Amino acid sequence: MKRINVIVMLLITFLIVSVIPAVAQRGDDANRASKNGKVEGTIEGVNITIEYGRPKVKGRTIWGGLVPFAKVWRTGADEATTFAISKDVKVEGKTIAAGTYSLFSIPGEAEWTIIFNKVAKQWGAFRYDQSQDVLRVNVKPAAAEHTEEMTFKIEGSKVVLYWEKLSIPFLIGAAE
Repeated sequence: MKRINVIVMLLITFLIVSVIPAVAQRGDDANRASKNGKVEGTIEGVNITIEYGRPKVKGRTIWGGLVPFAKVWRTGADEATTFAISKDVKVEGKTIAAGTYSLFSIPGEAEWTIIFNKVAKQWGAFRYDQSQDVLRVNVKPAAAEHTEEMTFKIEGSKVVLYWEKLSIPFLIGAAE
């Protein structure tokens, strides 16, 4: 009986160790409502890669509805969005070290908080831990033409999130 308990415990441990990391990666999106998105680009010699889930508007009220104001949001669908930079950068004038971070935000009607968190691979914002934040910056949303499927773009010296009828830009520059 003890041997069976040990085998069961080993099997459970194996499943936890092998399945949990797979859940935290974007993986195949064939059966997902929100397809995977990825944008890569360079700003001032810094390589930037953003990987995210691309939810659709589908006639819904997004800001203040599906995505509540004043609450931490994973800034996408499914897994938390990841933001990878090859060199130290300044985001809205504040320095952040090279690495891969989860990208969260706190939407507001007049101002958004963009959050870079040390725990890059996590599901949604369910286990978001503010003590793991590396950087927070405040930015202003702007009106934009309708974008059905959430999209990040690298435009000049900015990373811009487009969704519904908003754009949320934040400045990126090489750290000195």
